[in-house]
Amino acid sequence: MSFFSLFRSGADINQAEALLANTPGAVLVDVRTPEEYRSGHIKGSISVPLDRLEEEIRKAVPGRDTPLYLYCRSGARSGRAVAVLRDMGYSSLVNLGGVMSWRGSLERA
Repeated sequence: MSFFSLFRSGADINQAEALLANTPGAVLVDVRTPEEYRSGHIKGSISVPLDRLEEEIRKAVPGRDTPLYLYCRSGARSGRAVAVLRDMGYSSLVNLGGVMSWRGSLERA
């Protein structure tokens, strides 16, 4: 089962963490605002807001072949993020959709 299908099916967070651990170098990226991220995010994700994506992603994830799993609230911003990253030369991109579909626990920061 892929991380994408786990996300869509509301999988347990431990299953998602195991899949990320089995994808060498994979990074889970939350493209929501910093306020949204602090209100609840998937454990292990990094915050790179869509409006600062081009400036911040190069520092956070310099390797353009790094597998990136992106999510936002509903899936729209993560879809735009995939297009931006593709234009920047990133090649391994998955739009997971919205955190509203996630049924696992969320961390608060």
